[in-house]
Amino acid sequence: MLELDLTAELDRQLSVCNACRYCEGFCAVFGAAQLRTAIGSGDVAYLANLCHDCRMCFDACMFTPPHEFALNIPAVMTQARVETYVEYGRPAVLAAMFRRPGRAAKLAVAAAVVLIALAVALFAGPEAIRPQLGPGAFYRVIPFAAMLAVALGLALYGVISIALSARSFAHDIGGGVPFVTAATLRTALHEAISLVYLKGGGSGCYDEHRESGRRRFFHMLVFWGFLADFAATISAAVLQDFLHDLPPYPLWSVPVALGTGGGLAIVAGAAGLIAVKKRSDPRPMSPRMIALDYAFLGLLELAAITGLALLAFRSTGAMGSLLVLHLGAVAGLFITAPYGKFVHFVYRFIALVKHAHEQKN
Repeated sequence: MLELDLTAELDRQLSVCNACRYCEGFCAVFGAAQLRTAIGSGDVAYLANLCHDCRMCFDACMFTPPHEFALNIPAVMTQARVETYVEYGRPAVLAAMFRRPGRAAKLAVAAAVVLIALAVALFAGPEAIRPQLGPGAFYRVIPFAAMLAVALGLALYGVISIALSARSFAHDIGGGVPFVTAATLRTALHEAISLVYLKGGGSGCYDEHRESGRRRFFHMLVFWGFLADFAATISAAVLQDFLHDLPPYPLWSVPVALGTGGGLAIVAGAAGLIAVKKRSDPRPMSPRMIALDYAFLGLLELAAITGLALLAFRSTGAMGSLLVLHLGAVAGLFITAPYGKFVHFVYRFIALVKHAHEQKN
């Protein structure tokens, strides 16, 4: 459960908002808050992750600081989301490390790069810095079995950790009442894919005190870029394991086309989100959430850029070093995924499912 002071503060601010109700028409959070006579810690976790941080309520409100009511709902929500990631992260000892996400992300990537580089030095030796051509070129630097074992291990760890976190989160916000049905899942999936609540009740979120669709657009680029890269990995596995066609693949192949498109989309989307964040008003944001955002976006950029560089220079002597850097960046993403901004889509989707259930009942 989230800390008492945060619960009391959100309850106070929403009590003032209830007298206004201006934001209720365009924001799911305020409609959900109207269904509650008092705000508990489970409600804070639910409402905070239902919030898409459009910040319309901050820019439209007459009671924001320096007014004596000092309403700043987005700042409380972002702080509560950070607490959600730490509170529900499993195992808890690792989740606590991500109270300093920038340092944790750097340590994860650095450790992964060092370990992979040592493995390459032991396995390939001087061959790692020589051009590797033809089928199986990557596996002459790092054995396929080693790549697969580490990837599956990290993926399994991440899935189990996030699943345990999601179960605890769903239990706490549900209050013992089942809210997952086929209908609520369909509604939540539509709202998640369309990012409808990033429209801020109009044409977009408030950036630099004006409506803008940039955040929604860049979010879409990152989301679909990630899916394209995932599809590229699946198609490469099909080619290798079922058709016995070893990488690297030609530029016109399905895995390379999907991976290149996905990588470019992630680079553009993450860079755009960083630029928007730097120009946005910092008052409706929690400093800890800002740090989480930059850590996650930085890891995404590093993984995408090193992947594109590996594609561009895979026939040169730089391939071995770039492979180590790319795999280290991807490993860093996997290691930090259960505790950083990556996991926000899990909590937000669960909150959307609960919201769909409340709207139908």
